[in-house]
This record gives sequence, C-alpha cells and structure tokens, in this order.
Amino acid sequence: MQINLISDTVTKPTAAMLQAMMAAEVGDDVFGEDPTVNLLEAKAAKMFGKQAALFCPSGTMTNQIAIKAHTQPLDEVICDHYSHVYQYETGGYAYNSGVGINLIAGTNGKITAPQVAAAIKPLHDWLPVSRLVVLENTANKGGGSYYTLDEVRPISKLCKEKDLRLHLDGARLFNALVETGESTEDIGKQFDSISICLSKGLGAPVGSLLIGGAGFIKKARRIRKVMGGGMRQAGYLAAAGIYALDHHVERLKEDNARAKVLGEILAAQPWVTSVRPVQTNIVIFDLAAPLTAAVFLEKIKMEGVNAAPFGPSTVRFVTHLDFTEEMLEKVVGILENYANAH
Repeated sequence: MQINLISDTVTKPTAAMLQAMMAAEVGDDVFGEDPTVNLLEAKAAKMFGKQAALFCPSGTMTNQIAIKAHTQPLDEVICDHYSHVYQYETGGYAYNSGVGINLIAGTNGKITAPQVAAAIKPLHDWLPVSRLVVLENTANKGGGSYYTLDEVRPISKLCKEKDLRLHLDGARLFNALVETGESTEDIGKQFDSISICLSKGLGAPVGSLLIGGAGFIKKARRIRKVMGGGMRQAGYLAAAGIYALDHHVERLKEDNARAKVLGEILAAQPWVTSVRPVQTNIVIFDLAAPLTAAVFLEKIKMEGVNAAPFGPSTVRFVTHLDFTEEMLEKVVGILENYANAH
C-alpha cells in the first residue's frame, strides 16, 4: 500500500468525476463559448455573492492575476510572512506586477487589523503605496490555521476605510468552512476578490477560480490571456470543478479529522518536539535532534509513506480525498512504532 501525504494536490479524479468530465459539453473558452466553463464560473460567483468568476489553470495564476488587477507598479502588497504569494509564487508580485511586499509576522500565518494598520505606509515620494492586503485561508505554512469571520471583519473594515483592496487566497478555504460552519456568501462580503482551488482537497485534476466584481473579472480575463492562461475546450476540466463543488465539500471534514488524529499521535512521540495546532488537513511537526527531516522521510518512505520536508527538522503531512481510514491506521502504526523500529 503506497500512501502519499506530500500534498492534497496528489488527488486523482473519482470514477464519478471522470464520468462528468467525459460527458461535458465544450466550446472555445477564449471566445467565451465553452458552456461548462461558463456554468462553473457562474456557479462559483453565485456561491460567494459576487458578479463573476474566472477559471484558471492554477492558484498561483489566480493570485498573480488578482495582484496585478488590484495594483500598479510602485504599489505594495501587505501580507503575512508565511503567505503563499510571498513564499511559493517565485516572486511573481515583483515580476508580474512591479510591486513591493510588506511582510507582517503574524501568528501561524494569520494577521490582525491592528497589524495591518501599523503596516500601512504614509504617502511619501520615497515609499511604495500600500494598496492591497492578502489573507490566506487556510494558511499552509501556518499549519492549516484558519480565519473566522470575526477575525476577518475588522481587517475588511479597515481596508475599506483606508481605500485598500482585500484579496483572499482561499486555496483551501472549504477546509476552513466545514470547520466553522460559516457561509461562502458571508465570506464574499468581506473581500474584493477571492481565489479558490479545485485541485487540492476538492479532488479535481486541475484548476482554480478567481471570483470578484464584473469589472474586476473583465480586467482579470485580459491578464489571464497575457499570462498564457487562456484555454480552449477547458470544459472537460471545468466539469470536474462543478462535480467537486457539488459532491466533495462536506467530505473535507473527514480529511480534517484524520489530520487531527495524526497530530495527536505525533504530539505523543518522544522524537517529536512540537506540532503546530492542527485545525484542518495539514500537520506540521518538528523532530527532536539529531533526527532530521531527510532521515525521517527516507525511513517512512521505505514503509510506503511519502511526505514533504518543511525545513531541516520539520515535516508536513497533508490528508486528502485519496487518504483512507485504512491508510490512516497504517500511518498511525508506523508513527507509534517509529522509535523502536529505527
């Protein structure tokens, strides 16, 4: 039995999702003529109470489009220092948009309204203009931590008062919403734009959506084209996204629950020094010296488990659609016996 905990991006379409994909009606989306893409975009926009949405190949593209659409060169983006837009998008904010980045040291990837207020720069010739705030929900590098609406609302209010745009990198947003019980409509009210990923826990093979106002999405569509993101018969992929939104949201609770079991087991091991609070489907833990991530990962790989290093002595597990209860039991056994076996 091979078990892949590297990421929730490793999921493969279910048989029912594949059937939906093969049955999709398609056209040329660059001309706006793919009916399934149009249906997916309309569905996502309605879910969040927005006017429009844009189907893109990846979450990095949706985030980068949002940054470019909301800013102009010599502006800056305010975000947590763990943010995906800073850590894992190849410096795209500078490359694509000519903007700076203003990093806040939040808590487990989350920032507060007072921190944002303190980060806003005065309007001097020698400073970039603070223009956009980006929140990540859930926060990947923060261990899958999430914002509640009560935490977001003060930030949203501040952004409106200070004429800042607010973007949500919601790659794993639904993992948070199944925990909080909050609605997509209420989330939509807080943000100028939202990115959601379909190819992580939701289990689609490809794709993310950028959601916002009609004028914003019209501009975003042009930016998608120049970034090479205009796809043709993309309806086959969009059909997977529709199926995912219809059938795979509530089951994310299972992924979150399995991650919490792993977190509890790891916290009890003498060779683990700390585990980030496990709130959703991500488990990040630190190993006791002299054990290193490389050695640990090589050992568990020999037992059929793949995972990702997150630092010299830090490891990340991510649970997902293809990680079953049987697999959980096997991993728990490997972890509980690790010290004795190695």
